[in-house]
Amino acid sequence: MNNLSRLFTSLTLSAQEQHMIQLLELNEKTKRFGLTLAPDDIKELLAAKNQILRHYGRLELGIEATKEIIEVFSESPYITQEHYVSTLHELHEIFYHLKNETEDKIGDAKLIGMMKDCFDQECEGSLELLKDKLEEYAAAFRVEAMRDEMGEDDE
Repeated sequence: MNNLSRLFTSLTLSAQEQHMIQLLELNEKTKRFGLTLAPDDIKELLAAKNQILRHYGRLELGIEATKEIIEVFSESPYITQEHYVSTLHELHEIFYHLKNETEDKIGDAKLIGMMKDCFDQECEGSLELLKDKLEEYAAAFRVEAMRDEMGEDDE
C-alpha cells in the first residue's frame, strides 16, 4: 500500500508539473496583451481553482478550462497585469458556479465565450456585473430546463 501511495504521489506531482509547464507556455500567447503569469502566480491560481472545485463538490483532472479562460480573457481590454491573477481567480469562481447552476449542460468553450462577451460588452470589465448578469442567465436557464422537463413528462 505504501508503494501505491508513493506512486500516486509521484504521478500527482508529475501532473502538477505538467500543468505548470502548460500554463507557463500560455505566456507566449498572452504576453502580446501585456499579460503573463509567473510560476508562483500559477501555483496560486491552481490552488485557488482546486479550492473552488472542492467548494462546488467538483472533480477536474485536467486544466483545459483554465487554459481556455486564460487564452480567451487575455484578449480583453479590461484586464491588466496588475489585476491579472485576481481576475483569473474570480473568473474561475464565476465559471464553476455557472457550471453548477446550469448542471453542466453548456460546454466549457461556449460558457467561457459567453462569459467573455458579456464581460467585454455589457459589463465593460466589471466582475460584479458579470456575476449578476450570469446569475440572471442561470436562473432563466433553470426555468427553461424545468419547462422542458415538464413538457417531456406530459407526452
